[in-house]
Amino acid sequence: MQVTVAVAKARLSKLIDATLSGEEVVIARRGRPVAKLVPIPHRKFRIGLLSDQLSGPVPDFFEPLDENDLSAWEGGR
Repeated sequence: MQVTVAVAKARLSKLIDATLSGEEVVIARRGRPVAKLVPIPHRKFRIGLLSDQLSGPVPDFFEPLDENDLSAWEGGR
């Protein structure tokens, strides 16, 4: 669908709904297309997205470090 700038101003909410339902909305000035409304894709955040790809022991960050790890943290080796 192509609409004028004036119509876009007056019916922006309905044009956004049309865009979200998959319709292409083009805004024209003096009969020339100047802009297009497109939906922004939203990705759903999922906790544990890679949980099936990770293996091995999960570190316990509240456990004290052993001597080798502590020495590495302090700059020694």
